[in-house]
This record gives sequence, C-alpha cells and structure tokens, in this order.
Amino acid sequence: MDETKVGLLVEQLQVVAQEKAQRDLMGTWFHGSQTYLDALADEILEVKTELQLGRQCFLEDELADLLWNIVCLIEHLELEDKVDQKQVFQRALKKYSERVTERLPNETWNDVKARQKLELKKEFGK
Repeated sequence: MDETKVGLLVEQLQVVAQEKAQRDLMGTWFHGSQTYLDALADEILEVKTELQLGRQCFLEDELADLLWNIVCLIEHLELEDKVDQKQVFQRALKKYSERVTERLPNETWNDVKARQKLELKKEFGK
C-alpha cells in the first residue's frame, strides 16, 4: 500500500476518533484520556497473545485496537489541552526520519536520540 493510501486511512481513522471523543464526553464510563491509556496496556497483552498463537487476522485486529486506542488517546489529550495532535504526528515524523533516513553514515541511532533529547530540553527551556 502506498504512503498516500496509508495517510488517507489514518486521516479517516482520526475523523472517526473525533466523533467517538464527543460521544465519550457524554458517557458515564469515560474517565478522560486515562481511559485510553489504560486500554493500551490491555491491547498490548492481546497483541502478544496473538503473536504467540500465529493467527494473522486476529493479530491484525488486535493491532487495529492498539492503533485505535492511540488515536483516541491523542484526540482526548488534545481536547484536554495537553497536546497538539498535529504536533504529535509532526514530531513522530521528524524524530524517526532523523533516526532512519536522514542519519549521517557515521551516526548511530543513539547519537541521534541523544541530540534530539538535547533539542527537546532547549525547547522546553531547561
């Protein structure tokens, strides 16, 4: 699948998560972004189980649940004014582009990671 199609799928998933977030706010079971953070731990265990069982369709389904919970977590963190959703995706792209495709031949993953941590400290003001 090409990058354009994957990007479109992620955008469509975000639209569904936006609607779900509004429904969450009206529900009694929802306890803020922590709800989705807690769900991530459960989903990771389910992914591990499916990896051991070797059932591809179930593994893909559990990975979908994991992705869904991450998208919903980011959506709610944005609603709580704790993050800027666009910034999260931009930071992920920048971070891993620098570590993978833009890394100098003599640099290691850890070299880039250390440099990035220093940049974050400067940005934060410490």
